[in-house]
Amino acid sequence: MGIREENLRWKQHENLVFYASDAWDIEYNFPSLGFDEMEGIHDRTDYDLTQHGKFSGVDLSYADPHTGEKYIPWILETSVGLGRMFLAFISDAYTEDELNGEPRTVLKIAPALAPIKVAVFPLLKNKPELVAKAREVYDTLKMDIRAEWDDNGNIGKRYRRQDEIGTPLCITIDFDTLTDDTVTLRDRDSGEQQRVSCTELLSHCNYKLEQK
Repeated sequence: MGIREENLRWKQHENLVFYASDAWDIEYNFPSLGFDEMEGIHDRTDYDLTQHGKFSGVDLSYADPHTGEKYIPWILETSVGLGRMFLAFISDAYTEDELNGEPRTVLKIAPALAPIKVAVFPLLKNKPELVAKAREVYDTLKMDIRAEWDDNGNIGKRYRRQDEIGTPLCITIDFDTLTDDTVTLRDRDSGEQQRVSCTELLSHCNYKLEQK
């Protein structure tokens, strides 16, 4: 899901609770905390079902359909904190870098986690022909991809705004679009731009999102 491997580690428990035969934590290297638990995993053996069976009087053993062997299943318990996991994803994605010689803040979050996958811009919002074409592109894309419309401010500010919330792809409809039916597709991480035909735009966006 986009977390860098060097920011994760396994930590085995030295002191075990009475019901566990083994216990491990998955830790993340939080910027302000250092390595701390993100998920706990405990091997509870057959303790739980044995105790339930003992006090309920119900046989909770399982019979293997192939061998006929009966045994009490073991339980593997995992505990994940949603808040810590969210903080780990955001911390790992938060980046301050330079693009075209200018500083920027960008959330390089995995596309699967990005709240908006694609943003669509008309180059100028006071040009009805550009707005109409951009709306056409936006209405087509939003049927299959979570898309956002943005016509506020200049293109540079719109790019930066989408970078900050982690939108992987931005699409600009300009005057060339009206003549050759192509748009500018911009990649969040690299800032690279390419012209893509409107007829191939949906499939190209899906391909780019899957490759990240």
